[in-house]
Amino acid sequence: MYRFENPEYLWLLLVVLLLGIIRFVTYFNQKKRLRKFGDPELLRQLMPDVSRWRPLVKFLILELALALLVVMAARPQQANGVSQEKRQGIEAIIALDVSNSMRAQDVTPNRLDRAKMMVENLVEDFTDSKVGLIVFAGDAFVQLPITSDYVSAKMFLSSIDPSMIVNQGTDIAAAINMASHSFTQQENVGKAIIVITDGEDHEGGALEAAKEAHDNGFNIFILGIGSTKGEPIPDPSTGSFMTDNHGNMVMSRLNEEMCREIAQAGGGAYIHVDNSSSAQRLLDEELDKLEKGDTIIYSNYDELFQYAGLLVMLLLIIEICIMDRKNPLLKKIKLFKR
Repeated sequence: MYRFENPEYLWLLLVVLLLGIIRFVTYFNQKKRLRKFGDPELLRQLMPDVSRWRPLVKFLILELALALLVVMAARPQQANGVSQEKRQGIEAIIALDVSNSMRAQDVTPNRLDRAKMMVENLVEDFTDSKVGLIVFAGDAFVQLPITSDYVSAKMFLSSIDPSMIVNQGTDIAAAINMASHSFTQQENVGKAIIVITDGEDHEGGALEAAKEAHDNGFNIFILGIGSTKGEPIPDPSTGSFMTDNHGNMVMSRLNEEMCREIAQAGGGAYIHVDNSSSAQRLLDEELDKLEKGDTIIYSNYDELFQYAGLLVMLLLIIEICIMDRKNPLLKKIKLFKR
């Protein structure tokens, strides 16, 4: 089993990709300017020592070395042994509603941010449990497969926003069905589906999905967030509030009745989320009732970053040895010519 101790550094690979794009754009612009300057064949005869491929090869070597440096910073590791231990943990899949209605501000700072704070606190309390993350609106997507890597869970949680799902709405049934297929195959361990939503289910089928999930051994907990009185939904694109096709302000209300029915059908509990910490405490108490099971864990890991470091040194030595221009002592060797 392989892992990265600091996977957040892998985002720096985007910088490596950006540098590659800039280099190739610059290369083609340079060729375009040379064509305006004169005939390409004549220019090659006037500059016989200029190599077409050497600068490109040198740049690709440097790009690869930079990518390996990023990998080093992420600290790749390999497990060198496993141990069977009694883990006092469960498996929990968190399905987080990211529909536009979760922007409503009837809880502080808004429904979505309050829900993310709850998930972060829940993950911090986990020590031996496994957690997965699903986001849903009109569709449902796995944001993070079930794992015991809590650092990655927090990293993925911070990037969640309603804009990540184009198909808006609230399809709780799709979230429950996807969560049901996201657990491990391990038996004799409590498995919880935690749905955090304002309960505005526009798609239907949530009760049937909850019953089916409970029949398959999963417990569904619904965390209803928001106010039953209703709250306007901020529109980031206009700085005002969302309106319907007739220009009326859209009011989003927590559907507590539906949330209770889904939780009852799923064999779990309904918990209302407000600005206090009571919901967090009640959820912890409910999860503590679930069965704890044995899991296989990888206890010892060997560092692999030093191998990436050796490759970086080798690549830099090769890059230094390759000259930008053709070596007059090696003109007869055509390594960079068809």
